[in-house]
Amino acid sequence: MKAWQVRRLGSPAEAMELVELPDPVAARGELLVRVEACALNFPDVLLAAGQYQERPELPFTPGLEVCGTVVGDGRRVIGGPPLPRGGLAELTVLPERAAFDAPAGMPADEAAALLITYQTAYVGLHRRAALRAGEWLLVHAGAGGVGSAAIQVGLAAGARVVATAGGPEKAAVCRELGAHEVIDYRSEDIVTGVKEVTGGRGADVVWDPVGGDVFDASRRCVAFEGRLVVVGFASGRIPSVPAGHVLVKNYSVVGLHWGLYRSVDPQVVADAHEQLARLYAAGSIRPLVSERVPMAEAPAALTRLASRGTVGKVVVLPWS
Repeated sequence: MKAWQVRRLGSPAEAMELVELPDPVAARGELLVRVEACALNFPDVLLAAGQYQERPELPFTPGLEVCGTVVGDGRRVIGGPPLPRGGLAELTVLPERAAFDAPAGMPADEAAALLITYQTAYVGLHRRAALRAGEWLLVHAGAGGVGSAAIQVGLAAGARVVATAGGPEKAAVCRELGAHEVIDYRSEDIVTGVKEVTGGRGADVVWDPVGGDVFDASRRCVAFEGRLVVVGFASGRIPSVPAGHVLVKNYSVVGLHWGLYRSVDPQVVADAHEQLARLYAAGSIRPLVSERVPMAEAPAALTRLASRGTVGKVVVLPWS
């Protein structure tokens, strides 16, 4: 089969090579899946550079979420193939217990994008932040993959959503997703904007996949008893949390590492998938797929994602 492999660490263009590999063989408790679509994520970029919290041995095939057909029975499933056999290949292997049925009628590109970002949004907002209807939810990087998911999941929960984005085009994407208010951080001050929109209260829940200066601004506009959810550090700077400020303003800083649930408490993942499938069937959520690219263009697509030049999700389709 054809597959992309990271054979040396670096940027996607430097690290990835297109190779021919033997077809994988599913062991007991595993499913052999023919990949219909593989959604790209920022961790794919970090993995290629050796900067992610998980560091698989070289060589490995990236691609952390797929939709595909189970070889032998034709069932369409969604799952995260464990490295080193990722989803940027014609075939991959999924643990049977971690393969979920794709919602009926859901296109493969959207189904592939339902796993990581929507699971992260659902578990983060409901389990970790206990988001309630009527609360103000501030979503940073709202036009990105995990941000667009958080906007939709937040709206489905009845929250009032304020999104931040960089530039008019990305701000327009947030409005199209349904955000009640949008702050263009390139031309507007985040703290001032949030306080104006919320009548001085601040955001009850802050969704932060950016870190750095954005995290620092979020601390200044989080509400009394607010919850600041740390999702990631796309800015590159991991901020510090001043305990005195947390105490004085009476808010919580909540970490979210969704991937840990797959090993520590997989039932959380299964329950979240069930709820997300219901939200999709009800029309409350729909993955924002902005680009569909052929497998041959996967490194270039990851390069665009790394430069924050994409919106929503970029999905790689199999070779024709």
